Amino acid sequence: MAEKLAGKVAIVTGASRGIGRAISVALAQEAATVILAARSIQQLQITAELVTNAGGQARIVHVELTEEKSIRNLIEVTGEKIGRLDILVNNAGVTHSAKLEQTSTEDWQRCISINATAPFILCREALRLLKKSNPAHIINIASVVGIKGYPLQSAYTASKHALRGMTMSLAEELRGSDIRVHLLCPGGVDTEMVDSVRPDIAKDELIKPEEIAELVLYLVTHKGNAVMDELRIRRATSSPWF
Repeated sequence: MAEKLAGKVAIVTGASRGIGRAISVALAQEAATVILAARSIQQLQITAELVTNAGGQARIVHVELTEEKSIRNLIEVTGEKIGRLDILVNNAGVTHSAKLEQTSTEDWQRCISINATAPFILCREALRLLKKSNPAHIINIASVVGIKGYPLQSAYTASKHALRGMTMSLAEELRGSDIRVHLLCPGGVDTEMVDSVRPDIAKDELIKPEEIAELVLYLVTHKGNAVMDELRIRRATSSPWF
């Protein structure tokens, strides 16, 4: 049976580890070409090998998500070197854990810049390529804190609320087009970032990155009339209906 994403091109930010790496490999298993974007070339090379072994093609692009020029370059390279884009996954993110009164403006701006502004720029710049695809998908990875608020996470929470709001507006703007816009809001996932802010959660209770990747793969391969705008994904041990 033919691979579902043969001939398709995807950009995945934060592809050097965790959820981004798992998503990249899952897309590769369906024969996609994956543009791997992150800061660490060394870690991206590991992901690239995994992508190749999974049956896809990999291209590495170094990107600084705090710099608009670098973000725009990611889209320009994709357009010039490959000539198409079918899937954009805005996965990269940073967190900050502190009381609001102890959160510096720099810490606040870094969360907003990487978690909200960078996806905004990427969506804006990628649309000219995505509009040529049929269908195309934008998948923004938010968080449970994009819906709720937690103490000690004001900057992170604000950035994910911003990402969720932008995603909802963009989906309305693109309604009726061949571009589907999705938002994933996972709870605790077994990543280095979650380990740093929630060491209290037992690792065997955390969602696996591969579980998030499976959901992304379903979204980009589902061809029916049903569209899933937002997926809220919780740990089996946490409270339902967050």
